[in-house]
Amino acid sequence: MKPITEVAKDAGIDEAFLEVYGKHMAKINLNIRKKLGERKGKLILVTATNPTPAGEGKTTNSIGFSMAFNALGHNAVVTLRQPSLGPVFGVKGGAAGGGKSRVVPFEQINLMFTGDFPAVSAAGNLLSAMIDNYIHHDKQPELDIRRTYWPRNVDMNDRALRKTIVGLGGRFDGFPREDSFVITSASEVMAILGLSMDYTDLKTRLGKILVGRSEQLKEMFASDIGADKAMAVILRDALKPNLVQTLEGTPAIIHTGPFANIAHGTSSIIATDIALRLFDYVVIEAGFGADLGAEKFFNIATRAGHFDVDACVVITTIRALKHHGKDDLEKGFPNLEKHMENVNNFGVPAVVALNRFPDDTEEDIDQLRKFCEAKDWKMEVSEVFVRGGEGGKAVVEAVIQAIESRTTKGINYTYDLEDPIKTKILKVAQQIYGADGVDYTTGARGRIRSLEKRGYGKLPICIAKTQFSLSDSRSMRGRPTGFDVEVNGADVSNGAGFIVIYMGDISLMPGLPEEPAALGMDVDEEGNITGVF
Repeated sequence: MKPITEVAKDAGIDEAFLEVYGKHMAKINLNIRKKLGERKGKLILVTATNPTPAGEGKTTNSIGFSMAFNALGHNAVVTLRQPSLGPVFGVKGGAAGGGKSRVVPFEQINLMFTGDFPAVSAAGNLLSAMIDNYIHHDKQPELDIRRTYWPRNVDMNDRALRKTIVGLGGRFDGFPREDSFVITSASEVMAILGLSMDYTDLKTRLGKILVGRSEQLKEMFASDIGADKAMAVILRDALKPNLVQTLEGTPAIIHTGPFANIAHGTSSIIATDIALRLFDYVVIEAGFGADLGAEKFFNIATRAGHFDVDACVVITTIRALKHHGKDDLEKGFPNLEKHMENVNNFGVPAVVALNRFPDDTEEDIDQLRKFCEAKDWKMEVSEVFVRGGEGGKAVVEAVIQAIESRTTKGINYTYDLEDPIKTKILKVAQQIYGADGVDYTTGARGRIRSLEKRGYGKLPICIAKTQFSLSDSRSMRGRPTGFDVEVNGADVSNGAGFIVIYMGDISLMPGLPEEPAALGMDVDEEGNITGVF
């Protein structure tokens, strides 16, 4: 690894704006934006088909493509989300790339990094503590404990914390009430951190968090509890993006970690803004498929950050396509087809990148290539895992060609912000998922009516659903047709600035698998970590 000061210098970041965490990690001071010019970079969004449980390599390929741009003589960076400890110790493992396309220092990034996740957890739990303190001391207006919405959070997969009772032990130990935990990546504080433009915006958004309602049904916010400014104090350093490097020395900016199947699923507005001012090409990853991360990036993140997207790369694998085709490769092609249609419908050119695995046959690759040629899609094989930047050059050259050939600008949003909430949901369900319609539980219908009545109807929607299917049921593989999706709940993340819509069997607190990745981890006498992959 190069010293992080050298990485920063190569990136055009003056040392005055660098806050170093050891030799190989640093934070970028937000004041750098006062010294930088206008945005100049092209933004390339990396998305995918619906994944298998192991994922299809979006992070690895995003890292590899950024290195490939630089190998071709361009000035490029990759912007990524921070890994969550829950998946790292659970089933998926690390989220810092793999093979020869990793960001380093690998173990530190996958674990506590620069402390942003603990800060987000602490800020959210400070609000929880102040809410219970407010109730305990009978402050006015009195907060109705039956209408107290704010959950606690922890950055770990822990199903036992999904529903809890707090305040047991007597009158000096708080007021007994039902509570819940969400994983930190699903918390509104994480979404707020990712969507804030500066410290003023951060404080405003934190103050707008809806925590509950009073006995007189008056809405109460974090600012009413008096927690917003202290939360911003905890998050001061967490709002600064993190600078590290790839195995080939390409700069990497890693910041915030909202889940894409629950939250908006991409790195921060601030990180993207700084990257676009510093670099000619910015590669950014959105979690899971184009039905989740990419949809939310277009409909939520680009609106918040005022971004255009110059091109997309849709990652797929032979493994995933066979999974969707129930072991028949050709029958899995419709899943790729739908994701490519989704990206193109946003008005953005897309390239298919096959993330090659060792057991992929030339016959299977040729079959996929012929399918893409018949659809007039540019398709290239990515081998960044085993070859680093060299293995991504063909994809990057296709992306540059797509950008240069683009004749239109702007984004075709799926819905207008003025649309009623149900209209927004229907448009996403029909246009992005391919559903026939939307069903609502009685409770969800009532929640949506209430949200519109209370003035939240003009916010964008953030749909929480399974990542394993275009539908709301993970069992429906491929490109399902003739189905309806069911909405079973709705909440407002008022500080983040979106409405969360719950579909299917989705949980804000994952559980560990029967054989969690944590079982294979260790540290030796020299302090060397093994088992984080």
